[in-house]
Amino acid sequence: MNILRRAAHVTLTVAAIAVSAACSAEGTAPQTEAAQTPAAQTPAAQATGLAPHAASRTARKAGKPNLDIADITPMGEKVERVGVGFPIIVTFDRAVRDRASAESVLLVQAEKPVEGAWRWVSDRKVVYRTKTYWKPHQKVLFKALLSRIPGNEAAEDVSRRFAVGTANIAVVDTKKHVMKVRRDGRLAKTIPISAGRGGLVRNGVDVYLTTSGVHLAMGKKPVETMTSSWLGVTDPKDPLYYKLEIPWAVRISDSGEYVHQSAGAYQFLGRSNQSHGCVRATPAGAKWFYGISQRGDVVQVTGTKRKLDWRNGWSYWQLNWTQWKRGSALPAGSPTPSASPSPTSDGLEG
Repeated sequence: MNILRRAAHVTLTVAAIAVSAACSAEGTAPQTEAAQTPAAQTPAAQATGLAPHAASRTARKAGKPNLDIADITPMGEKVERVGVGFPIIVTFDRAVRDRASAESVLLVQAEKPVEGAWRWVSDRKVVYRTKTYWKPHQKVLFKALLSRIPGNEAAEDVSRRFAVGTANIAVVDTKKHVMKVRRDGRLAKTIPISAGRGGLVRNGVDVYLTTSGVHLAMGKKPVETMTSSWLGVTDPKDPLYYKLEIPWAVRISDSGEYVHQSAGAYQFLGRSNQSHGCVRATPAGAKWFYGISQRGDVVQVTGTKRKLDWRNGWSYWQLNWTQWKRGSALPAGSPTPSASPSPTSDGLEG
C-alpha cells in the first residue's frame, strides 16, 4: 500500500497529462485519438492516495495478498467535494484474473441511493457509474472487502467516503456561442464563449473542433501553460506554433479540452468559434466557473460534428446505461453489491 500513502499529499489541481487535440499543456506528447488512455491514468486520478487510517478495521492476516488496490479516485470527503457525474475509479496493483470475484466485493452505498454498476476498462481498472447523476449534497461510502476474495484472505479491506457537492451542470452551445451553468437546478450564470473553429484534420479527425458530448471536469489549475506541442509543432518560427499562459483552466477531457479564460480576442466571445478546441470564456466568467468547479461536474457540449469518445478522460456518460452495464463481470441481472443496510453495519465502519 506504499503507493497509496505516497499519493495522499497531492492536491486537486494537478499538472495536465499528455494530450492529442485542442489546447495542450506544456511538454505533452502527441497521441492519436484512438489511443486515448483510461481516465485513471491521468495525474488527477493518480493524486488520490488512500491514507493508512482510511483502511477498514479488519486486521491484516498473516501471509501476502494476491490482490491489492493501488489507487482510488476521487479523493475522500476531507480533501474535496465532487460533482454529480463523478465516477469511482479503482485501480488494482496487478491484472485481475477473476474479475467477477473482485467486482463482487466492491460495495457502494449512498445516503441518497441511485442505481449504479461497475465496468472494467482494463485488466487492472474498474469504474463505477450511476444510471442517472448522483443526488447532490450527500455522502457516498465505498468499500473494497478484498479479504473476502477466495485465496486473498491476507489482504486488508479498504474504504473511502466521498462528499458530493452542488449539482453544477454546464451546457455549452457551440452554435449560439454561450455556456449556461445551472447550480442545483437553477440557472446561475450565462457566459459568452468561443469554441473550436475546426479546419485542421489529422488522421481523419478535425482536431480543432470541440467534442460534443457529456464531459466531466477532471481537474483545474489557476494558470495552465498551453503549447502547440500536441501538433508536433515546437519551432517558434512555425506559423502554427504557440505557447500561452492561460488563466482559470478547467480540464474536461484527456484530449486537451478545457474551459478557460480567452487569451484575448474577446470580440469573438458570444459571436463565433475561434479556438483550437477549448471553450474560451470571458475573464469574469472563466474565473467564476473555475471557482465553483468540482471534479465530476458535468459539462455538456452541443453543436459540433466531432463526437466525444467515451474513453476520452472521464467521458463515461457517453455510453447509455445498457452499454455501460455490459462491461460488468457479474452475470446479467445480478444486483450491484452495496454496503447496505447502513455504512456502519456488518463491520463496515467508515
